[in-house]
Amino acid sequence: MEIKQFDDGKKGKFYIEIEGSQEAEMTYTYAGKEKIIIDHTEVSEKLKGQGVGYKLVEAAVDFMRANNIKAIPLCPFAAAVFKKKHDAYKDVLS
Repeated sequence: MEIKQFDDGKKGKFYIEIEGSQEAEMTYTYAGKEKIIIDHTEVSEKLKGQGVGYKLVEAAVDFMRANNIKAIPLCPFAAAVFKKKHDAYKDVLS
């Protein structure tokens, strides 16, 4: 399952497509050049229960680490993941 990324410098998303249909996404908006606001995570019924939401957050964390960006997780799901994995992700929290 490949996680793809779209980023236009203002907004972006990490997402999964299956047979041309987007089945999961985590969207974000830039808050300046060094912060992103994670504002939404959604996983289709087809992929629920497979840890896909966690994989999207992990992809975002990898991206933030590589680009020296911090996160403001406003999405309830992302906020819960950041809280649960606080020690592992504290370096990217704003």
